[in-house]
Amino acid sequence: MRLERERVKRLGAIGGILAVLAVAGLWTVRAAGPEPVIHIAGDSDVDAAALGAAIDPLFEDSVGQTRALIVMHDGKIVAERYAPGYGPQTRLLSWSMGKSVTAVLIGLMVADGRLALDSPVPVAAWGQPGDPRGRITLRQLLAMTSGLDHIEDAEPLAQADTVRMLFTDGAQDMGAFAEAKPLAHAPGTVFSYSTGSTIILTDLMARMLTNSADPDVRRRAMQMFIDGRLKIPARLGSLTVEYDAAGTMIGGSFMHMTARDYARFGELLRNQGRGIAGHQIVPEKWIDYMRTPSPRNAAYGAHLWLNRDSAESALMPGRAPRSLFGCVGHDGQYILVSPSQRLTVVRLGMSPAREQRDALKDGLAKLIGLYSR
Repeated sequence: MRLERERVKRLGAIGGILAVLAVAGLWTVRAAGPEPVIHIAGDSDVDAAALGAAIDPLFEDSVGQTRALIVMHDGKIVAERYAPGYGPQTRLLSWSMGKSVTAVLIGLMVADGRLALDSPVPVAAWGQPGDPRGRITLRQLLAMTSGLDHIEDAEPLAQADTVRMLFTDGAQDMGAFAEAKPLAHAPGTVFSYSTGSTIILTDLMARMLTNSADPDVRRRAMQMFIDGRLKIPARLGSLTVEYDAAGTMIGGSFMHMTARDYARFGELLRNQGRGIAGHQIVPEKWIDYMRTPSPRNAAYGAHLWLNRDSAESALMPGRAPRSLFGCVGHDGQYILVSPSQRLTVVRLGMSPAREQRDALKDGLAKLIGLYSR
């Protein structure tokens, strides 16, 4: 499968970092093709030189391998830079940033009346009388408080539930794998980040769209919903989702978009669910809900990270506005949205080491700090 080959390729090393050329305040380097690899224009708030100086460290080896970076201010791209071999048309893997896209799709189904936040989630495996999992709600799955015994990370890595679900014995039917887990805690009592929770949500969406168990029917139904309700209205033309063999969207990990479309998705969130033309695509109240802190982790909302102090925080509390929120993916994928600064920043790449991710977050905080709050 081409996307699978691309995923493996993008996990590999990338050699070299382009040098920045400054010409009359416009920073541009061109690849062999007609499109720029680096374009840093700046605006009235932050000039090109200052932006370029803040972006340079984000392409150094100390942060890993940055493949794409976009800064949008007031809805316009003011800086865009790519590593060699990548460009504006390159679709890059979301990893867990896709969870936030899944949450938006769930919100559309809630708005349609297909789903309800506080109703028990209809899962056949939980339907036996007395099964405590039958009390798990949509709200708890979105807030990562389902209580299911899902181990996101483990040593050795091959024994982690997420790895098993995505790549080994659970990969044929990821929904069934995630839904088979017993409870480790009473629903709603403990925050436990879980890609399995997102897969349960995507299986649920498919079942709301069709009664068929045929994988092709499930894929087509889900794809029609994505295209008609999000991809086309929000102008996310590059959005490509992957499905498992059972026809379940792998919404917690395997989506692909260009850096510009990731930024456009961030702008959709920043603008309270309104698209480029100002029309309401996602209900404003749903975006507010996604940004509401979970009672079990102030740094997490509904499949969205918040810039709050917490023992489990993925952003940069104290170094960026409290109102900042973001979509965060494995090894340093970020869509960072700061409504008070009218700012969206996208970084895509690989930062596998903890010290690389710390340096990356420090650099992103400095970049965001250029803009007044």
